[in-house]
Amino acid sequence: MKNWIGCIALVFMVSGCGIYTKYQPAAEVPAHLYRTDSVSVADTASFGNLSWRDVFTDPSLQRLIDTALVRNTDLQTARLRVKEAEASLQTARLSYLPALFFSPEGAISSFDGGKAAKTYSVPVTASWELDIFGRVTNAKRRAKAALLQSEAYGQAVKTQLVAAVANQYYTLLMLDAQYAIAQSTETAWSESVRTARAMKQAGMMTEAGLAQTEATYYTVCTTRLDLKEQINQVENSLSLLLAEVPHAIERGTLAGQELPAEFSVGIPLQVLSARPDVRSAELALEQAFYTTNAARAAFYPNITLGGSAGWTNSAGDGLIVNPGKFLASAVASLTQPLFNKGANIAQLKIAKAQQEEARLAFEQTLLNAGGEVNNALVQYQTAREKAAFYSKQVASLETAARSTQLLMKHGNTTYLEVLTAQQSLLQAQLSQVANRFSEIQGLVTLYQALGGGRM
Repeated sequence: MKNWIGCIALVFMVSGCGIYTKYQPAAEVPAHLYRTDSVSVADTASFGNLSWRDVFTDPSLQRLIDTALVRNTDLQTARLRVKEAEASLQTARLSYLPALFFSPEGAISSFDGGKAAKTYSVPVTASWELDIFGRVTNAKRRAKAALLQSEAYGQAVKTQLVAAVANQYYTLLMLDAQYAIAQSTETAWSESVRTARAMKQAGMMTEAGLAQTEATYYTVCTTRLDLKEQINQVENSLSLLLAEVPHAIERGTLAGQELPAEFSVGIPLQVLSARPDVRSAELALEQAFYTTNAARAAFYPNITLGGSAGWTNSAGDGLIVNPGKFLASAVASLTQPLFNKGANIAQLKIAKAQQEEARLAFEQTLLNAGGEVNNALVQYQTAREKAAFYSKQVASLETAARSTQLLMKHGNTTYLEVLTAQQSLLQAQLSQVANRFSEIQGLVTLYQALGGGRM
């Protein structure tokens, strides 16, 4: 009875030390991690839960994303890390089982020139650590958390990859639209230069006016070439994401893009906790928790059961006979640390400090995620509001450009007014396209910030 009471007391003592406790999320974070003053937040399906195919409906973009998900080297590396973590978890689980070793031995010996004696031993030995103090259990739980973290990391890479391909693709569409505007403007300015030269010969325009017109035309030409160079660079960058050699990218048009206009961002904490990077940070905290538990378990003894069984013709007392006889043995050992208590205390302090670091990193990751969502929401909504003003501005400048050209032909205005009107129109058209891209980019960033791309 005393032995049973002692065992029960030992179990309660071990439980009280926390070496068997399971991880429970304990980070204190705000209930609302991003500002909701400019968006309607409803407890509905989050925008981040949509499949990327439902968000990015352009067939060309979908083909590019499919290719990237298969070929991208970063994503392939992340998948290999998952396999490594799976193997580590399998190793930790096997620690619960006895370790078996087959170690046959043979020897030939002779004493003082006498007849040689041949001995052999064919044993199978076993060793089994009793996990009374949680060392094996905490190692397994830590390995499981590491596996989940590697999976979360892989999902984070996938989410980032989908968003990166989409951003590069839409950048190409924006540059295509701007290039088309610059090309048409260059054609129009070429005609203006011919008209100006004719007017100069007729004495209707000064040399300074002609020079200014030609200079503006050359500026438009260089703008078009700059855009052409940027298109080539973005195509090369997108090819790298696809793990392909640089090549031209098949694509649609910016005007033909249809993206979700109305959506819910969900409940902040609930949604952001599903973000792969947030999940990864929390799993890092969980690993640190179990590392601390393991550091506590190091203060307790290791209890190991061992034994061997096999055949031998050497059973002691100089007896050497054939055939061999069956021999079996069993042993139990207890290893209690005596002189490394100081080292164990230091390791526990290190583990506690690392756990606190992981907790702070987890909380900061959540706060960063909230900021990213808010920034993306504001970018998207601001661009949508500005779109109407850009449309009106372009329409007004188109009217102004036509009017000044007619007035100049009739001699009622100067070439400077024509140049100013056309330059303003070109800048407004380029800005309108850039604003449309900013709107799309805000939506892509929001999708990524909400942990989208998981399906």
